[in-house]
Amino acid sequence: MSTVRERSVPGSRLPYLLIAPAVLGMLYLLLYPLARAVLISLQDFRLRQLILGDADFVGLRNYRTLLGDPVFWEVVRRTFVFMAVCVVAVMVLSTLVALMTERLGRAARTVVLSSLVLVWAVPVVAATTVFQWLFHSEFGIVNETLTGLGFASYEGYPWFAHGGAAFGIVVVLIVWQSVPFAAITLYSALVTVPAELYESARMDGAGAARVFRSVTFPLIRPIFMLVLSLEVIWTFKAFVQIWVMTRGGPGEATTILPVYAVQTALAGQRYDLGSAASILTVLLMSGVLVLYFRQLFRQEGEQL
Repeated sequence: MSTVRERSVPGSRLPYLLIAPAVLGMLYLLLYPLARAVLISLQDFRLRQLILGDADFVGLRNYRTLLGDPVFWEVVRRTFVFMAVCVVAVMVLSTLVALMTERLGRAARTVVLSSLVLVWAVPVVAATTVFQWLFHSEFGIVNETLTGLGFASYEGYPWFAHGGAAFGIVVVLIVWQSVPFAAITLYSALVTVPAELYESARMDGAGAARVFRSVTFPLIRPIFMLVLSLEVIWTFKAFVQIWVMTRGGPGEATTILPVYAVQTALAGQRYDLGSAASILTVLLMSGVLVLYFRQLFRQEGEQL
């Protein structure tokens, strides 16, 4: 009995030993690639160095090269525009879907939630391929539908040959893939709002917009802000969809920072510049989140 009691005391090292392999594995998978990217970004690392392993340290030279390149800053601007458009669209649509789902009957709500889960479960590459088929210049359903509606100029229209059209298609794809998670999460927050608060607000004469602004949103705000921050991260690092669909083209119309980092690394085997671009992407995304959370905590402090 004494042995069992000694093993069950809070100060036992057994729980830490049990989780140590998982923690060490996670640290290796997360921290080692980041540390390796930082190291390569500080070296002259090209194809020769990749094969022979004799890279020389060059300090911050790669970062100075990128920061002095106007193309890099154009990519940064495009990335923030892309992120803003996608995040705003996702949050607006997901909020509307969550509010609609909450007001549906049980059967309709089950259908909507099941559909959202199925859309969310579609693999990224498969969804991207479907969108390529939809907007195919010769066999795409979109062109055929628009032509059938009387828009003859869209017969054989090459969507992916025009920068604005390609950018819009990528935005629609990202939003379509992101709305299910955000809508389901916001719906789960909406069902926790007490019905008595809605009844009191309506008795006071509040309309639907006022009820949402004064009752619903303050109560779901923590979850809303969490979803918003996750959407910022996911949109900022979007790569697979763009790479599979357009590879950053036409021209550089859909090139955002993750795509630019891969293009830089592969175009001339400049793995050092590609790693530097990746590190700058992480720093920019971290900076955006730090400013966002700082403003959020400040607002919560003022409310308290």
